[in-house]
Amino acid sequence: MRSASEEPVPLHEEFIYCCGAATHVLKCGPWKDLSKDESKNLPRLLFMIIPGNPGLAGYYRTFIQALYCGLNQQYPVWVVSHAGHCKPPSGMEMIEDTDIKELEDVFGLNGQVEHKLNFIKKNVSKDIKLVLIAHSIGCYITLEMMKRASELQVLRSVLLFPTIERMAQSPQGKLMTPLLCKLRYILYMPVYLLSFLPEGVKASLVRFALRGMKTCDESSITTSVNLFSVDCIANILYMASQEMMKVVERDSTTIKQNLKKLIFYYGTGDSWCPQNYYDEIKMDFPDGDIRLCEKGLRHAFVLDASKEMAAMITDWLRDDLTKL
Repeated sequence: MRSASEEPVPLHEEFIYCCGAATHVLKCGPWKDLSKDESKNLPRLLFMIIPGNPGLAGYYRTFIQALYCGLNQQYPVWVVSHAGHCKPPSGMEMIEDTDIKELEDVFGLNGQVEHKLNFIKKNVSKDIKLVLIAHSIGCYITLEMMKRASELQVLRSVLLFPTIERMAQSPQGKLMTPLLCKLRYILYMPVYLLSFLPEGVKASLVRFALRGMKTCDESSITTSVNLFSVDCIANILYMASQEMMKVVERDSTTIKQNLKKLIFYYGTGDSWCPQNYYDEIKMDFPDGDIRLCEKGLRHAFVLDASKEMAAMITDWLRDDLTKL
């Protein structure tokens, strides 16, 4: 495998309804349909990214391109947004206009788990193995997916900065829980007013908010403009409020059952999953592949370290891929 190339790579973008909710999908590589194609050209493996919150696919654009190139362009790399976190294009509503209610509370944490399982069921052939790369709350979702759908052919799950336990008790959780669970509605009005600003002004506000970073991924800036949508913010904050209430105990049973498939990567200064969470899971699972970041990467690595993270993951998976 080689390092990520600077050359343009095939990138296909779709806005679809999944479980009745607007969903943004980015597909890196020439494979657009992995469900019904009966040809012998289907790949043996799909890399699928399960995002954090906000779960906008655009934040992972640079990451999936770097990962695809680092894998020698041999496997498709897809990222699927969380239900309702994307701003649908003109003519598309946030919720599908249908009499069929596909999933109750699709924007909630449980709904997001079923949303990903439904997407895989409808869009990925059962013969294709999966490498699930999850970020933040995406790690909780991924463990739930593995628990609920043991039939999935998961080769590996890479859990980056995993918020899989005691979220409300974490340093950041203590600050955010009152806002998310009791006061989030007060944010809707300023977001509504800001939504009327020209796109250029919105982008300038995002740049100002991220001004402390030495380098910031340009795709993160354009993606962040989605956060000026009241519908998106409402769904993002609603899901976050459920995270504070529902992500309490670590699912050690599921971890134990899938330990050989899991790679954990914790941050050293992560206020969502502090280092003592790493120390404890390392003690409970001494044989697990549980790593502590030595590079000082931030929890939101997609803002400025997508290529670096992609390079590390391709290195971690080198032996697994050579055995295929």
